[in-house]
This record gives sequence, structure tokens and C-alpha cells, in this order.
Amino acid sequence: MGSVKKIPLRKCIGCGEMKNKKEMMRVIRTPENQVTLDVTGKKNGRGAYLCFSRDCLAKAMKNRGLERSLKIAVGQDVFESLERELDAIESKS
Repeated sequence: MGSVKKIPLRKCIGCGEMKNKKEMMRVIRTPENQVTLDVTGKKNGRGAYLCFSRDCLAKAMKNRGLERSLKIAVGQDVFESLERELDAIESKS
């Protein structure tokens, strides 16, 4: 009998949809309280997941999902930085 490998699912803080964690981007709060994008998915810190979509980023900003998940106040500059990084990722693919 073959074993079925479990696929880790994560919930998008923007749209609330459950997806494979490799299909999402991870935003982390580092121990120094910096909010950054974790491309590897392995960096140390408290993480939150978002779909690779501007809509989800906008929803997370509107409903304060990122602040709630990371348990820290997130400024407008952080969202602008995440948008730039999302643009860079989209232009590569």
C-alpha cells in the first residue's frame, strides 16, 4: 500500500482561500520586527500567506489581515514594498 504525501495547505489572509503553500507568498515578521517577503518559505519569524495577486494584497490591507496575522502594526510603506516585490516576481515569470 503506497503512502500518500500530505500537501501543506495555508489560508490566504486576503481572500481566505486555502491553497498549497508553495503556490503562495509568505510575508514574515522577523525577530527584529521587520516585515519582509520570504521567498524561500524557510526564514525565521512569524509568517502570513498571500496569493500572488494584487487583489489579495489590497484585501489584506483593507481588512488589516496582515496586521492581525503578524501581530504588529504594518505601515503603508510595507504594503508599497510588497507591491514592488510582487511586481518583480510577476515580471520574472
